[in-house]
Amino acid sequence: MLSVPVIIALAVHLAIPATVSDQAIQKAVAVALVPLRAAAIGHIEQKSCYGCHNQGPPVIALQAGREKNFLTFPPEQRAEQADHIIRFIAENREKFRSGRGTGGQVDTAGALLLSLEQSGHPADENTAAVVSYLLQTQSQRDHWRSGSPRPPSEASHFTATWLALRALRVWGTPEQQPRIAHRTQSAHGWLLRTPAIDTEDHAFRLLALKEARAAASEIEKAAQDLLKLQRPNGGWGQLPTLPPDAYATGTALVALNWSGGLTVEAKSYRYGVGFLVRQQRSDGTWFVRSRSKPFQPYYESGFPYGKDQFISAAASGWAATALILASPPDHPRVLDSRRQDR
Repeated sequence: MLSVPVIIALAVHLAIPATVSDQAIQKAVAVALVPLRAAAIGHIEQKSCYGCHNQGPPVIALQAGREKNFLTFPPEQRAEQADHIIRFIAENREKFRSGRGTGGQVDTAGALLLSLEQSGHPADENTAAVVSYLLQTQSQRDHWRSGSPRPPSEASHFTATWLALRALRVWGTPEQQPRIAHRTQSAHGWLLRTPAIDTEDHAFRLLALKEARAAASEIEKAAQDLLKLQRPNGGWGQLPTLPPDAYATGTALVALNWSGGLTVEAKSYRYGVGFLVRQQRSDGTWFVRSRSKPFQPYYESGFPYGKDQFISAAASGWAATALILASPPDHPRVLDSRRQDR
């Protein structure tokens, strides 16, 4: 955990007072979860593949909301998400077992196991096959590299390394533990030696250090480096040359909290929450413009913003998760009955 003096020193430059109320956070979460659920359902209705953008951060947010008593992710739809991912793995199981993997490589493999974790699926031969792939692939390296230059979420080797480390920790079998320990130790060394460049790097380097069981001082240093990137309005930008947005801010806040580096009561966290609440659109979503060159066939998933919908869905998932973490656990149960028929 960051010490109180460190948190105060890093937050003192921020000009926006932390006045966002618990009620405002709860309202923002309740409206955000509805389009996120539509995005996740819309993907499995349209595609047979795993959707990193529609099933990754959106499912994290939906599960986090479920744990905080927001009724927007009923059990049958949670199971449908897992079933869709398992079918995708089963169709490609031999590719995973042989070390070839699928499109998206480590990013896809790690993200789909994270979504299965959030969906409550038990370990089976399918998850073991994906873990086998993660152990085999890039085994000559001391980390995992992203397979496609699609910023921000599929362009950072820190993100790929975090996804792989988390997957190995959560899903590794007893027989795989010696290899997991070796790769984790190697990745820990790489994380300490390699500087982060942008917000994506900083956020997922911090999370990866946590997964690699780094020393508290190493995690605190990485958290401080990420906190220093917070802007005066409370947000984070993907790049120093770009304005703050929901994707960078959501990932930064979640990384700081999940790593143990920042409580949701800290001023810096509340400033970030305030930025997200102010930036949220009336339909519950957050808009982020894509920086990636499209190469997949376009389709409508039920989430707004046309060809910017994929990064916006991911951004909205991380932003909603950051707000859910700050939401008190004793709020009224929230259910949008208009969308329960999907």
